[in-house]
Amino acid sequence: MTTSWRDRPVGIVGLGLIGGSLGLDLRQQGLEVRALVHRPSTAERARERGLADRVDTDPAVLEPCGLIVLALPLDRLLDPPPELRAALPAGAVITDVGSVKAPVLERWRHWHGRFVASHPMAGTAEAGVEAGISGLFAGRPWVATPASDTDPDALEQVRQLAELVGAHWLCCGAQQHDRAVALISHMPVLVSAALLEAAAGEADGGTAELARQLASSGFADTSRIGGGNPALGTLMARSNREAVLAALGQYRRQLEGLEQLVQQEHWGELEGRLSRCQQRRPEFLQGAGAAPPPGRPAADGRR
Repeated sequence: MTTSWRDRPVGIVGLGLIGGSLGLDLRQQGLEVRALVHRPSTAERARERGLADRVDTDPAVLEPCGLIVLALPLDRLLDPPPELRAALPAGAVITDVGSVKAPVLERWRHWHGRFVASHPMAGTAEAGVEAGISGLFAGRPWVATPASDTDPDALEQVRQLAELVGAHWLCCGAQQHDRAVALISHMPVLVSAALLEAAAGEADGGTAELARQLASSGFADTSRIGGGNPALGTLMARSNREAVLAALGQYRRQLEGLEQLVQQEHWGELEGRLSRCQQRRPEFLQGAGAAPPPGRPAADGRR
């Protein structure tokens, strides 16, 4: 039974960056992909791009699917339309790609008996039906957060799906996942936004204008995700509020410590702190996996 999903169409709900990229990868592997989208214009463009074998706005398109991926924004994932839930085949394995797992798992484990909460840690700065690219998941973590009652066969099928597109499979608890992504994905969006506001809000207008002219790759790298999708950033903070607040508190304490070192002119200690950071950074880049495709910088616009 663990390979039955390969013998039937794979369903994808939503063809943005994650859904579209998954559709391209699965079709390249020879699987039939059926996709459900919200707008006829999106369906037309998705067909032109070859994101799925069949794209429709009618949920009935999912009927023959053995495995269905909910590639939806968090708000729609947490409050899905009734017609979508009604259209999901009872025997199909259902998984999602949301970046917050505890509330998603809590809802969907009661709605569908073969639900597996998961999260591919992959992204670019792009969004929408034009964003899907081949190879997005290669070498990237794909995390599952099973509950005690998660169907082990369903979990195995999602693992096979993730590994088929080249992802690195991990499992952990939903709460642990949410605390971790708050530190490395959700909090950095707000920190990056604060950096942009600090630079733009300089009281000396001439200095602010000069800063804009001088900004180069370093500022671009550290500010990119703060200048990303505002709705996505808000959804992540709202859906993972407690973990994000804890992460912001930890960041604030570290920033205050650095501020004190500068105020007190403790340059040796500051250099020591920066040296430790230099040594620690590679540890956090191991999970980043392979470099993104050319022209598509990784951005933790990760969903």
